[in-house]
Amino acid sequence: MAQSFGQTEINWDKLDKTKFYVVGAGLFTGVTVALYPVSVVKTRLQVATKDAVERNVFSVVKGLLKTDGIPGLYRGFGTVITGAIPARIIFLSTLETTKVAAFKMLEPFRLSETTEAAIANGFAGMTSSLFAQSVFVPIDVVSQKLMVQGYSGHAKYSGGLDVARKVLRSEGIRGLYRGFGLSVITYSPSSAVWWASYGSSQRFIWRFLDHGAKYDEGTPSVQKIMFVQATGGIIAGATSSCITTPLDTIKTRLQVMGHENRSSIKQVVKDLIHEDGWKGFYRGIGPRFFSMSAWGTSMILAYEYLKRVCSKTE
Repeated sequence: MAQSFGQTEINWDKLDKTKFYVVGAGLFTGVTVALYPVSVVKTRLQVATKDAVERNVFSVVKGLLKTDGIPGLYRGFGTVITGAIPARIIFLSTLETTKVAAFKMLEPFRLSETTEAAIANGFAGMTSSLFAQSVFVPIDVVSQKLMVQGYSGHAKYSGGLDVARKVLRSEGIRGLYRGFGLSVITYSPSSAVWWASYGSSQRFIWRFLDHGAKYDEGTPSVQKIMFVQATGGIIAGATSSCITTPLDTIKTRLQVMGHENRSSIKQVVKDLIHEDGWKGFYRGIGPRFFSMSAWGTSMILAYEYLKRVCSKTE
């Protein structure tokens, strides 16, 4: 099984890095275009007050389309795309280099392949997320304010630069990093769970298919590789979204608050419990579950395809 899995895996040292970054920028931009509206809907659900009219997915989508049309589903998109390219370069470079190092460190422990994959991928996912948050958090703050502008009492802006200018004027650079600690606490475990689930589930699925015992002679078909990778992405997205949605809800609420309405994590928790009970922490779980599963599957298929396209010919 190890040999067959090795035939589907393309390591960092086998990639043409320039081609990887250039093609990857276009590929992931396309995936973001397709799935961005789900993030807008999820964010608006998470910040809705108890008196908000739009309290479910259908009503949020209907309200956005009624007031802004299709562009309403892409509020803050320009800001996200601008920041996503450097953030993804940081994330993917750190992910791949850390993963290689982690596998080497684990070799002496002689763990099972599934356990080794979970630990190495999880550690790489957590580390890469920590590095990428320095770019992701300011983009998150600006884009989320644009997503919820005019909704449930939130201020209106003329664009991403207007948001950044007003945040800097009222709060300084700290305003762009509001919720940074919570973002690290949310996204680092989320990334660790996602990549650990993906790495281990892939190996489990190959073992379930008994691929290694029967087909070590040749490389698995592209269709079979994509099936295993897509299934791994769905499992990883579902697992990660269920575990980290409460933290994401708190983080989102903190980041979209105006300077005059600044609140603490404790107060946000109290407000959520007061408004909806404990289920308030899972506001937007439907869109987030779908987003992380769909994004995870699309992203990993695009990512693995990208690695195949950018592998060096020997």
